[in-house]
Amino acid sequence: MNRLWIKDGAFITMSAQQPQVLQGHMIVEDGIIQYVGAAEPSAELQAGSEVVNGQGLLFMPGLVNTHGHAAMSLLRGYSDDQNLQVWLAEKMWPMEAKYTEQDTRVGGKLTIAEMLLSGTTTFVDMYDRMEIIAEATIEAGLRGFLTRGVIGLCSEEEQNEKLNNSVAFAREWNGAGNGRIRTMLAPHAPYTCPPQYIERFVQAAHDYDLPLHTHMSETAAEVQQNVDEYGARPVEHLEKLGFFTRPALLAHAVHLTDEEITKLAELNASISHNPISNLKLASGVARVPELLRAGVKLSLGTDSVASNNNMDLFQEIRAAALLHKGVSGDPTAVPAYTALELATSRGAEAIWHDHIGVLEAGKAADFIALNIDQPHFFPRTDLVSHVVYAASGRDVEHVWVAGKQLVKHRQLLTMDEEKIRFEAQASFERLLT
Repeated sequence: MNRLWIKDGAFITMSAQQPQVLQGHMIVEDGIIQYVGAAEPSAELQAGSEVVNGQGLLFMPGLVNTHGHAAMSLLRGYSDDQNLQVWLAEKMWPMEAKYTEQDTRVGGKLTIAEMLLSGTTTFVDMYDRMEIIAEATIEAGLRGFLTRGVIGLCSEEEQNEKLNNSVAFAREWNGAGNGRIRTMLAPHAPYTCPPQYIERFVQAAHDYDLPLHTHMSETAAEVQQNVDEYGARPVEHLEKLGFFTRPALLAHAVHLTDEEITKLAELNASISHNPISNLKLASGVARVPELLRAGVKLSLGTDSVASNNNMDLFQEIRAAALLHKGVSGDPTAVPAYTALELATSRGAEAIWHDHIGVLEAGKAADFIALNIDQPHFFPRTDLVSHVVYAASGRDVEHVWVAGKQLVKHRQLLTMDEEKIRFEAQASFERLLT
């Protein structure tokens, strides 16, 4: 038996069964939450527990990052202040073509380290050489929802190879790491994959019971290109191709009409809102208040640090709360608690992970502790407000996934941070040559 008692802490459980902020206790046993409540746990639950003093700490679910490209961390700061197509075609893709397996491994580990130190415990990743990211994820101890991203602007032979590799990865790694790894299939985007190629991914997703992930409607130019080439906007285009006959996660979805928002709600599609990346690339501002009102399953993602430039999901939470107030002129557009849900309970729902995202009995013990004995958490008016508007990933003191502690007093327990930083710098310098 491995039992942990979080004693006398503050909790934001994100559970509808509890108040927003709870002063109390939590019991974790063998990776599962057994009890959360204001009253002391029973003597039976206390027996044999390792006690963690919760005073001065705020406990909450680990954050869920629903879109990113981990290995691109090596390109942080390499190309800023460019529009998306220039950034991709002239800067990112030429550098990524130089990537070796070692670059992917080091870039992935750099991102995973940054995520853990800033409170992310589950992440979605779309990239090449995904088995390397899966290995790093298992070694580090967090959860990954992983998919090999596929660009289909190539020969039929290469298309076949990419699709086969994508399916092979998804089948081999689904459920690995004691269930901490899950997989999807991911045609990169409607503008980088011909229609018939996307249809093949849809069929494969049906054949092997897998979800689908893609970039969609990120820029106005992309939407117009879709209309020019296929006579339909991306939502209609993907629907015709059968994309939404599988569980579907859409990255960005910035440029949507009222009709498309209604349609995506009807189709039960999930969206990863990436506010900071979209702002930096001037892609636009997603219609988040309208998406929320329509009941679309919405979540938060960072995208890669090449367009962000960090993995601190607390920044995305704050951006989601502030940006839509400013754009709409409505200070109630995205309340603080809703913004926090997007990175926890709603984030888990968007990627079909019903065992994480809240602190309640029976759920996986994926949780973080913030050090709130700091000036920016005083006075103790509203801890939800403080987390959304004042906190950052640097306030994360401890991290647990499946009941195992991965960060203790801001030190990684499963990764060598100094080695990762050294190797990341060496990889980048080689890429420049």
